[in-house]
Amino acid sequence: MFSPVTGHEANGHGDGRQGRRSRALKAAGLTLAGALVLGAAAAGWAYWHLNDNITGVDLDNALGDDRPARAVTTPTPSGTASATPLPTGAVTILVLGSDSRGGAENQELGGGDSTGARSDTAMVVHIDAGRTSATVVSIPRDTLVTRPSCPLPSGGSTAVAYGVMFNTAYAVGGPVCAVKTVESMTNVRMDHFVEVDFSGFAKLVDALGGVTVTTEEDIDDEDSRLRLAAGTHHLDGTRALALARTRHGVGDGSDLGRIGLQQILVKALLEQISSTDLLTSPTRLYRVADAVTGGLTTDTGLDSLAELTELGRSLKDLSAENVTTVTLPVVTAPSDPNRVVAQEPAASDLWESLKQG
Repeated sequence: MFSPVTGHEANGHGDGRQGRRSRALKAAGLTLAGALVLGAAAAGWAYWHLNDNITGVDLDNALGDDRPARAVTTPTPSGTASATPLPTGAVTILVLGSDSRGGAENQELGGGDSTGARSDTAMVVHIDAGRTSATVVSIPRDTLVTRPSCPLPSGGSTAVAYGVMFNTAYAVGGPVCAVKTVESMTNVRMDHFVEVDFSGFAKLVDALGGVTVTTEEDIDDEDSRLRLAAGTHHLDGTRALALARTRHGVGDGSDLGRIGLQQILVKALLEQISSTDLLTSPTRLYRVADAVTGGLTTDTGLDSLAELTELGRSLKDLSAENVTTVTLPVVTAPSDPNRVVAQEPAASDLWESLKQG
């Protein structure tokens, strides 16, 4: 008999088939729901993990108001299509490379004992208004400076020190003192700071699939453990870090030779990032994000995944070709032939030029 309600013959067979289909659909639905729940849980864990990787330092609270003025921010034009437009104003970031002694990975990569850390790399990165071009200024660690009084995490403050090496600022007062010293010598406000340790840098290079660089001379440096013939090389994270640390194997063995290699690496990393379509590979994207955040210390204005992502998205039109790398103009220090001092008025002119962007 045909049932006008179900549209099937009322002999029991149709109901059986429909029941099986219903159970199959329910099972598929439960499986899909379970997969979505697990996927959401995994995504939530990944976001929490990446967020938790980042160490934040409250720079504004530590330094107070005795700092250079903030750059004037151009208002976002009204009527933009996006409800939350990306920032386009100029921004200046102090990037520190720390030879941290903490952790087995850093020690294995050349961090030495476990009694401290130095900022062997210091770059003032100024991104121009519009965020399509940038200037990277390297500060030689051997530069003699006046180190201002810096607050200490344990309370109190350091004394003003005259004619001391630039990298002592980080050694005595961490990133807060490094920022204050840079602001004191440049009269340029550091909107943010970013510190990356040995292992974080090596992991980032590996997550990107390595980096390709060209050197103009043979390198043989026992201290950095790098031997490299002149020419083009594709380096993994460990060898890229060794290149960034190489000093005695190039030029006259001074910090200026190492800075030249670091600037080559900066350009190479930018080119590698721009040529790697991370969005097509969630696995690689996560590895890169984990590497970036894993060895990262920032100010509290950048210490979340959301804030770092916004900064990264605002730099989407910044290409390696539009990044200028320079070294702070220096001359041999009159008091010590193994140290340098800022060359004036060239150094002041350089810092002043950053304020115009």
